[in-house]
Amino acid sequence: MIRLILLIGLIYIGYKIFKFWGRLNAAVNRTVPGQAKREIDDVMVKDPFCQVYFPKRKGISYKSDGQMFYFCSKECKESFIQEMNSK
Repeated sequence: MIRLILLIGLIYIGYKIFKFWGRLNAAVNRTVPGQAKREIDDVMVKDPFCQVYFPKRKGISYKSDGQMFYFCSKECKESFIQEMNSK
């Protein structure tokens, strides 16, 4: 008799945990009405001269031989250009 009560209690606790986990998972995937899901607004790019990553929209662009380069600062861009011209 005690085993049956313990078994029912364990099943009930398991049910409650499963139900809580389901609600938690649903809350994470929920969006606010009238608001679209968030999209990535920018990508990270690597500066070819100083090798750091930064948001592409904040970078300084430079086009050379049909290829686009993005730099984290004006100084890195100028150093890159000087290095390319010295080769």
